[in-house]
Amino acid sequence: MQISNKVQLLYSTYDFKIRQNKGDEIWDIIRRKWVKLTPEEWVRQHFVHYLITDCGFPAAWISVEKQIRVNGMQRRTDMVLYNQAGAPRIIVECKAESVRLDNTTFQQAANYNLTLQVPYLIITNGSHAMSAHIDREAGRFEMLEGLPPEILQKA
Repeated sequence: MQISNKVQLLYSTYDFKIRQNKGDEIWDIIRRKWVKLTPEEWVRQHFVHYLITDCGFPAAWISVEKQIRVNGMQRRTDMVLYNQAGAPRIIVECKAESVRLDNTTFQQAANYNLTLQVPYLIITNGSHAMSAHIDREAGRFEMLEGLPPEILQKA
């Protein structure tokens, strides 16, 4: 993957640690390990750094590739963001820049929410982002302008 040829994402430019080891790898500051640098991982790492650096969101409140069970099947969320009490609050689904954000990609995050039951969902492909507030009591969701307030209020 040619990093220098990547399109500019919505998020700032960060000082990533990248190395060549049987393919490109990027240092994941949350998982504290080198991971394969795929187009989706490029978006995920930008969003993680955006949360921590630009929003002041605590790194300790971010889980990457959290394993969950949905309808009896093992799945992994791209990110789950927690609050100070340790309760899951936001599911983030990251897609490669080439993936169009639509009902299908949104439904994937919504399916994870069957297990986690968080009030907010975010999907991003780095060039675009969509956020929604889930009102479980009313049985509906509302698309948001921008990111959920819990992120913007610096947790």
